[in-house]
Amino acid sequence: MKPLIFGILSVAAAIVAPAGQTFTGTIADSMCARGSHAQMRMGPTDADCTVACVGAHDADYVLYDGKTVHVLSEHPGLEQFAGKKVTITGTVDPQTKKIRIESIAAAK
Repeated sequence: MKPLIFGILSVAAAIVAPAGQTFTGTIADSMCARGSHAQMRMGPTDADCTVACVGAHDADYVLYDGKTVHVLSEHPGLEQFAGKKVTITGTVDPQTKKIRIESIAAAK
């Protein structure tokens, strides 16, 4: 009986759990997501400005794909990708609309 219940629960979880989506874009911050970081002058590079805006101005890390700004959930090591083009696998939280990051890697 236990294997049957476990099997049913596993199938139900697979059906309910949304599949991860793939997103590609540049890691920026919510203050300068679409524009040049030169206006903020928070560092000599886009990466430096992104990290400074997140740390000093409570901005969120975002993924900008050239059209849409996607707010990102917290994720260890996200800072190292600031200003870089990445590919993220994750799901969009229906309540917060943030991408819950499952994995992140430099885009190829």
